[in-house]
Amino acid sequence: MPGRVPRIDAHHHLWRLADRPGRWPPPELAALHRDFTPDDLAPLLAAAGLDGTVLVQTLEDEAETAAMLALAARNPVILGVVGWTDLKAADAPERIARLARDQWLRGLRPMLQDHPDDDWIADPCLAPAADAMAAHDLAFDALVRPRQLPHLLTFAARHPALRVVIDHGAKPAIGQGGSPGWGEALAALAALPNVACKLSGLLTEAGEGGAEAVRPYAEAILALFGPGRVMWGSDWPVLTLAGEYGDWLAQSRDLVPPAHHDAVFGANAAAFYRLDRP
Repeated sequence: MPGRVPRIDAHHHLWRLADRPGRWPPPELAALHRDFTPDDLAPLLAAAGLDGTVLVQTLEDEAETAAMLALAARNPVILGVVGWTDLKAADAPERIARLARDQWLRGLRPMLQDHPDDDWIADPCLAPAADAMAAHDLAFDALVRPRQLPHLLTFAARHPALRVVIDHGAKPAIGQGGSPGWGEALAALAALPNVACKLSGLLTEAGEGGAEAVRPYAEAILALFGPGRVMWGSDWPVLTLAGEYGDWLAQSRDLVPPAHHDAVFGANAAAFYRLDRP
């Protein structure tokens, strides 16, 4: 990737149904209820001119994290992995230290968006895990919905040494007319220098409104976090519920001013996730 800023997809998934019987995605989501492998992704990346990716967990299961790390070791295009471990386990710091020994682990993500307790993330008992993540230079991916943003603010402010990124702009209900308080809650988090935001997943939330419905939300994210703390992600293959890989990338390039393309479509992800693959 010499000579130019690399282009990076900062958020995508891969899975095999055989590894997740009875778990998400359900059969009724026919577009997603199949295997998605590096071989499926490779032509999309080639057509889009992308250089690398960040592979993100989808299950609360360390076995999935181990499988993703093995994929990264075999596939040079995967520059880093965001995995999972139980951050409230009594031995969470030891679990994190063990996972961090793998050179491809770049972060961890609890599955917060559908958690029954919106304030789970604000629990002070997460401090040992958060401190361990910061000590091992790992990032924290926040998979949250708008109602959880105030609790995420408590967590992020409590741990200023921990890099936090909000996945999918916190999934505002774009197709249902928006989420009251979303902008204000996001602004409070943007005021913290350790918090970034992903321009990802928004097309799926837009419903029939498509990319034009996404525009004011993307513009708000860019205005709040600035071009230095926003990174683009496909959220593929979940994206296929709303659109195609190349189309979402083209739409995003239209949403982001050209002067910020190097940062949003590559440099920010490389810096945030420490993507220095040998």
